[in-house]
Amino acid sequence: MVSLYEAHKKIYPRSVSGLFSNWRWAMVWLTQLVFYGLPWLDWGQRQAVLFDLGARRFYIFNLVLYPQDFIYLTGLLVISALSLFLFTAVAGRLWCGYACPQTVYTEIFLWIEKKFEGDRSARMRRDAASMSVDKFLRKGGKHLAWLAVAFWTGFTFVGYFTPITELGRELLALQMTSWEVFWTFFYGFATYGNAGFMREQVCKHMCPYARFQSAMFDHDTLIVTYDEARGEPRGARSRKADPATLNLGACVDCTLCVQVCPTGIDIRNGLQYECIGCGACADVCDTVMDKMGYARGLVKYSTQNAVKQHWSRPEILRHVLRPRVLLYTGILLAIVIAMAVSLVLRSPFKVDVVRDRGTLARIVSGGKIENVFRLQVMNATEAKQDYRISVTGLDGVVLASDEQFSVAATESRWIAVRVQLPYEGAQPGSHPIRFDIT
Repeated sequence: MVSLYEAHKKIYPRSVSGLFSNWRWAMVWLTQLVFYGLPWLDWGQRQAVLFDLGARRFYIFNLVLYPQDFIYLTGLLVISALSLFLFTAVAGRLWCGYACPQTVYTEIFLWIEKKFEGDRSARMRRDAASMSVDKFLRKGGKHLAWLAVAFWTGFTFVGYFTPITELGRELLALQMTSWEVFWTFFYGFATYGNAGFMREQVCKHMCPYARFQSAMFDHDTLIVTYDEARGEPRGARSRKADPATLNLGACVDCTLCVQVCPTGIDIRNGLQYECIGCGACADVCDTVMDKMGYARGLVKYSTQNAVKQHWSRPEILRHVLRPRVLLYTGILLAIVIAMAVSLVLRSPFKVDVVRDRGTLARIVSGGKIENVFRLQVMNATEAKQDYRISVTGLDGVVLASDEQFSVAATESRWIAVRVQLPYEGAQPGSHPIRFDIT
């Protein structure tokens, strides 16, 4: 049978060191310190960052959000999208190459794989060889280490929704709830599968960003580029050979740029949607250029216009700050400032007023007309609060119920409020009144 699809070929990325590799590992450390560390931070008597879905409260340090604050989640999503647009317009797939969880965990899993099985050539030889005790032990150890990292990741993820110290005690006592077990295993297996097996396939086939990112690129976007004019024609030569006399460019056709690429592409073929902009090929190419005694930068971060017109770095930066980028930046700053101001001015309590539909206006003792309202008062702070209520809006209007009440921390309470008006001051129809709560 003839297959219409190319069979998947396993990619064995070669280890690389250099400036961009160091930046990538710095982001690995930073993102994982934040992800693994935040649930263990305490803020007063609670976890600093906790999304309590059961109680419908979301704690972020000194901030407590409720379902009524859903607008802030919307704002956060808009900020995230605009940030992605901005980063892409400036430097291509910067997020993908350095901070995306798929990239971060693939880097961690590749590091573990290298410790157990060796670098690229050793892993390829071992996979091609028949099963042996050494191969079984090395691969078994690797998978155990992968599973340990994956399920610690799943445990940490659940720790954002259940207090992690409580979750730890439940784990040790084997008393985790079914949902906690499910999400720990689900997130753990997702990490294990994506970072251990699927790797570049997630970036190439599953992630939608790889498909629509080209719509945000232009010829002044910083991307990983190959200087074709300088590198071609490519070909092998000795270190002492003069490439000009051999009619060769700077590229020695060592294919190391392909070997280090986590998605297995050849950057010399130009811009491709599979490129995640990690800069691994630039690092290894600079190493080769150093050994050959050539100038660095055959593969580098640049723009398509800069490569064609041989711009200097100041010229590149000047074109990077173009109207499109400034527009994204302006909109992003405006939304961030608006959200920050809104959070600062956010009321420490929320009130809903509901007319008691079961009781119409009635005449009570003393000849007064009375209406009953129900107020839901939510205390948005983390301390018990005492409130005083008053009513204005009509001549002679008074409260016939208690003026003072208290609400526990982060709780809401329904208050029945009786409002009375002298009979002679009443007029037919509906009239607005105002409740003041202090």
